[in-house]
Amino acid sequence: MRRLIVNADDFGYTAGVNRAIVEAHTQGIVTSSTLMANGPAFADAARLAATAKELSIGSHIVLIDGEPLLAPHRIRTLAGRGTTSSFRDGLMSFAARAISGMISADEIEAEAKEQIRKIQSAGIAVSHFDTHKHTHVFPKVLRPLLRAAAACGVKAVRNPFGPRRPLRSSELLAKPSLWKRTVEVRMLRAFAAKFQTAVDRMGFSTPDGTLGIEVTGVLDERLFLAIAESIPEGTWEFVCHPGYNDADLQAANTRLRQSRELELRALTLPEARHLLTEKNIELISYREFVNAECRS
Repeated sequence: MRRLIVNADDFGYTAGVNRAIVEAHTQGIVTSSTLMANGPAFADAARLAATAKELSIGSHIVLIDGEPLLAPHRIRTLAGRGTTSSFRDGLMSFAARAISGMISADEIEAEAKEQIRKIQSAGIAVSHFDTHKHTHVFPKVLRPLLRAAAACGVKAVRNPFGPRRPLRSSELLAKPSLWKRTVEVRMLRAFAAKFQTAVDRMGFSTPDGTLGIEVTGVLDERLFLAIAESIPEGTWEFVCHPGYNDADLQAANTRLRQSRELELRALTLPEARHLLTEKNIELISYREFVNAECRS
C-alpha cells in the first residue's frame, strides 16, 4: 500500500501564496497545508481556510527568520538582542546553538504553544505540525515542540527524513545543483533514530518520511513526476511551496519566488493526478492519516 500526503508549506506568508495553496488544493493534488501563525497574511489564510473544508490545516511553527508571537523578554534565547522583535537566528546559527544546548527548551515550548493556539483561536482544527526550515530535525528542539503540540491536542508531526535514494542518479545529473542539497539532507539523517524514539515515546503519529525536500526551489513538472514514479511503500508526505510571485513575495525575505509558480503548475497538472492513480498511490490528507492511525 502506498499513500501520499501533499502538504503545502507557508500558508499565511503572503496573499499570493495563500491563493496558490487553495488553488493547488481545489484544482490539483494538495491535500494539506501548514499555516504560519506569525505570517503577514495570516488573517487572509484563516479566511480562505474556512472556504476549503477538505484542506487539512497544520501549524508551520517558526523559530527563525521571522517575528515571534511572544514578547522578546519571554524568549531571550530565541529573540534578537535588545529591543528587536525578530528571531535572532538564521538556520546555520540556530542549528549550531540548538545542537550545543544554547536555546531554552522552555522558550521553544512556550512560543510553539502560542503559535498553535493562535491558529486554533481562529476556529481552525490543527491536524499536525511541522517547522519552518525543518528546525525540528534537532532533538533538543523536537522534544519541547512535541510537548507544546500535545498540550494543544495536536498529535501528528512531519517526519522530516526521506528515503535514502529519493531521486535516481540520472535526475541528479540533470540538475547538478541537487547534489549539494541531497548531500546536506542525507547528513541530517544522523538525527532520524532520535526523532523516531521521541515521537514514539510521546505517542505521536508521523508518516514514514518526506519527499521533495531536496528539490525545494527547483521543483518542476519533470522532477515531480520522477519522484512520484518511485514513491516507496507506506505513507509519505510530499513537501511543496506553491505561490504567486507578486509584489508581496518580491519584497519578502525568501529565496523561493519564481519557483513557487513552477511548483503550482506541477501540482495542478492533470498528469500529476493521473500518474498517482496509475501507480495506485492513494492521496490522503493529514486529517485522514491521523484518523486512520487512531483507528488502528
